[in-house]
Amino acid sequence: MKNYILIIIAIVSINTSFAQISVEGKIVDTDRQPILGATISYTNQGSGITNGTVSQEDGSFALELEQIGNYQINVSYIGMRSLRLQKSFDQIQAYDLGTLVLEENEEQLQSVEVIGRVRKDYNSDYSFSATKIAIKNKELPQAITSVTKELIADRLAFQLPDAVKTVSNVTVTGLYNHYNIRGITQADDGQILNGMRTRQYYFLQPITSHIERVEVIKGPSSVTFSSADPGGTVNMVTKKPLKEKRSEVSATTGSFGTLRATADFTGPLNDSKTLLYRFNAAFQEANSFRDLVKNNAFLITPSFSYIPNETTALNVEMIYSNGVGNLDRGQPIFGSINGEFDLKSTPISLNVGASNDFFKSKEVVIMTNFNKKFTDNFGFNASYMKQTWDEDLAEHRTVNSAAVDIAGNAIPTLAAMRYVEREQFWNTDNFSAFFNFDTKGEKITNKFLVGYDATRWERTIGGGQNGARRYLRLDGSVTNFNVDEADQFQTMEIDGVVMPVPNVPHFNLENPSNGIRETKDYTISEFEIPANLSTTGGIYIQNQFKIGKFSALINLRYEWFKDIFDYKGNEQEFKNEAFIPRIGLTYEITDNISAYATYLEGFQPQTNTVSLSPATEGFFWSASPGRFNPLESSLKEIGAKGEFFNGKAVLNFAVFDITQKNILIGDTYDLENLTSRGKQRSKGFETDFSGYITSNFQLVASYAFTDAEIVEDEDESLIGERIGGTPKHSANLWGKYDFINKTLRGISVGLGMQYSGDKYSWYADRLLLPEYTVFEGALYYKPANSNIQLTLKANNLFNKTYWLGALNASRLAPGSPRNILLNATYRF
Repeated sequence: MKNYILIIIAIVSINTSFAQISVEGKIVDTDRQPILGATISYTNQGSGITNGTVSQEDGSFALELEQIGNYQINVSYIGMRSLRLQKSFDQIQAYDLGTLVLEENEEQLQSVEVIGRVRKDYNSDYSFSATKIAIKNKELPQAITSVTKELIADRLAFQLPDAVKTVSNVTVTGLYNHYNIRGITQADDGQILNGMRTRQYYFLQPITSHIERVEVIKGPSSVTFSSADPGGTVNMVTKKPLKEKRSEVSATTGSFGTLRATADFTGPLNDSKTLLYRFNAAFQEANSFRDLVKNNAFLITPSFSYIPNETTALNVEMIYSNGVGNLDRGQPIFGSINGEFDLKSTPISLNVGASNDFFKSKEVVIMTNFNKKFTDNFGFNASYMKQTWDEDLAEHRTVNSAAVDIAGNAIPTLAAMRYVEREQFWNTDNFSAFFNFDTKGEKITNKFLVGYDATRWERTIGGGQNGARRYLRLDGSVTNFNVDEADQFQTMEIDGVVMPVPNVPHFNLENPSNGIRETKDYTISEFEIPANLSTTGGIYIQNQFKIGKFSALINLRYEWFKDIFDYKGNEQEFKNEAFIPRIGLTYEITDNISAYATYLEGFQPQTNTVSLSPATEGFFWSASPGRFNPLESSLKEIGAKGEFFNGKAVLNFAVFDITQKNILIGDTYDLENLTSRGKQRSKGFETDFSGYITSNFQLVASYAFTDAEIVEDEDESLIGERIGGTPKHSANLWGKYDFINKTLRGISVGLGMQYSGDKYSWYADRLLLPEYTVFEGALYYKPANSNIQLTLKANNLFNKTYWLGALNASRLAPGSPRNILLNATYRF
């Protein structure tokens, strides 16, 4: 009998151990509307067991707990304040938590950006850079699109051109740092970093692991940035410290020998959370589908914020970036045959470089920002940035033309070559300071700002360039080939064709070779790169006032500019000055939709330290283009901005008209033959959408129509023609869907598309590149009860052959063929 009792007790115990505690409830917002897709997670505080579920369409949820005990339950949803409950479940029965209400999470704007962004979605609803102070994007009478770190991470967009692909009217025109924004190709190779201008070429694109968001501010931004490109400005905002502890490490491998590792650590350094830190690091080894091309990089970015009270804030950060790779000048194709170019005459992988070519760059940036509020209405802000940058280059490249025979006839299959060795060093200083005074009444709000900023770019003494090009004469000298003096040149014969002997051997496009090239036999000219100093200063006032639903933003800036060529040598000095206005009007149609109109102007002095374009490249060494009239531009824009689903989705629409004049064109090495294009104009419309369609489906989409044409030019045949590098139509799409049912929970899929209409090469031969549509896809897996996520990403899913852009027929920028990336990210 005793045995039977023991058996019964055992059976009851087993049944009890497998019995589960059921917990149910409902999630709603403050309007009592059910929330679909809210995350409900629980942790048994005794055993540490963690699990969870998501709410259904009616907001209901159900949990099954395997053990009795004390539990912590967390309820979270994007854009809402998280809810945390402590609950004891001490009996095996059904529990009803009732209706749980989530409140909207109003993200308070900082007066200065010293703390990182709290949101974890594809939207960023504010900007500091567009107006110097924090302003909601919906209140800004100008189009601005942000690419957040979450979108960058989901798309595995490790480099800047990949990050901006989703933005309307932004297309890449080459294989490094050139963008066409609103029909205008950027002439400046520097970047904007936290609203400060830098000086470096980014031939090796920087890793984006330290970037919080990338802002594309459309139209001339000279009022804010000084001497900015008229199509738009790309501003990189770095990650700032957070008050909560977060840690993340990731590793990536993939096609073309790609290996990457990143780390991101942040949190408080003291109990009072007045001292915060953030530390980012990244390492990359990556080759390319392009022959010989690689991009190896090492990045360290520590950042510290000190916030002793509500009136004082200080942030100090540093960026150390070291890159080693190759300067990829692009794919050359055969010269024109019967007046036609064949884009497929060479493979897209073809590069004219040699295996002993290299490009090295090192950048150090130190930035500090200080903010002090003297009263609730009156404050002061000051920022300073110091940047050093140097490069070390050895490269073989084309001279943008075909080789010629002894009669001067072009040989389409032979590319004429040059060899360059270069070292140069830059120092850049940025300073900005302003006072702001805000008043707020029952119906009227006014924000007044007055400030001063200054920038100093110096190419220091000690730079130099060795070069070899052109043809050899009988006396051993080197010069351009002249048919009338053909008998004075050394000759050689290839396949029965007699041609002058080049100083640097031609590159055979039919039978390419990328081995080591012996450079000691070249006749090399040595040239000391002249030092150069460019300084700019500006004073400005800004006033934003709001009366009811109407607001206005008015700016006026006075800027003076000085460029000194051959600094501390045989100096040539050029000065410019200008008044630059901006006026923008905004009207709130509803609480969620606003309409705006704006007019602003741009101003860019012609200088080889600020506005380097292919047309002015020769002045880098020989003279300053500062003697020419500055680039001037203007923007007229109207648009509308809307926020939907409690700010979880954003839709922007803009119609624009940009005019630019005084663009330098002509012979880059002949100052006397250089001319300026009278005027070019770009007009069109664009729209951007970003946000949640449902609680588990995020979407980013954009479309742009751009009519960009040459209005005035000394070459009358170009008048009315499209501006090079500009597609008429472009569209982008990216969506991520998270499965929420039990079977597929933890799995997500992403799908993207990019479309670009046909476009002409940026300059020279008016090469027409075909339209293209490419797709990308991703699969994500986050195992239950873990902090790890695996991502498998495929770019160019259908292996489309296409070209992003071209400078000319010798420098095409082909898009990458199909490639795969595998990433693992661990957060703790």
